Amino acid sequence: MTLILEKCEGYCQGVDGRAGPNLACEGCGRAVATRIDDCGSWQTVWLEPDAVVRRPSGLPDNPLPDWADLERAEHRVPPVEPDGSWSRRWEAAIGVALAHLVAATENHPVTLPAGPVAELLGHAVARYLPSGPDPRSVRLAGPGIPEPRPRPDVLLVPRHPRTGEPWRPSDREATVVPLDSGVWAYLTSPGETSPTPAAGVLPAGVLRDDYPLPSRPWYPLEPHDGAFRDTLVGLPAIRSPRLRSHHDAYRS
Repeated sequence: MTLILEKCEGYCQGVDGRAGPNLACEGCGRAVATRIDDCGSWQTVWLEPDAVVRRPSGLPDNPLPDWADLERAEHRVPPVEPDGSWSRRWEAAIGVALAHLVAATENHPVTLPAGPVAELLGHAVARYLPSGPDPRSVRLAGPGIPEPRPRPDVLLVPRHPRTGEPWRPSDREATVVPLDSGVWAYLTSPGETSPTPAAGVLPAGVLRDDYPLPSRPWYPLEPHDGAFRDTLVGLPAIRSPRLRSHHDAYRS
């Protein structure tokens, strides 16, 4: 396919598809798809259903990734974009996870584990959930992590990167909140936090201190409001009076 230049309208960093199909078949010139890659939008291509025909390639299906693949360093999604802004994927993922957390805790206060979870999600949790007595405990769980004991009230677990199904602990009665697998992988293993990794005679895990730590945006990480609302209204728990009042108050 090739871009139809006169239909490549957009905003600041790409095309947003507002002019309709902007990709054409290189062979016949027919408009067949719309590409969207503007800032703030998921990068995607939407095929025109009446312009394409689905045919099997004859190639074998790619095997589903295993849960162990989440432990690879390249699977981690850092929370900050190369331009210094918060990751759009993180904003969307946290919005979705917070909706599940509100439903799982029935809008009770929560306590987050110290470290990356509290540092990166604390502001968002404080905005969407109340503070006060009788908080619900939240901990990370998933492949490669020993299950916490005693069992917390809520487990933050990864979604499978291909199927979207949440990881399940051995205790099937545990309450889980699914989280984007790349975001979950970063929270469980942030990895290198310095621009220059330790090398030479420095012990494993020790970072150089002659460079500043990577900067983060001056404003806190905020969840995507649309992702939060759209997820919350789709959960059966929203029908309860407690959560319905929460949703109505937040919407107003």
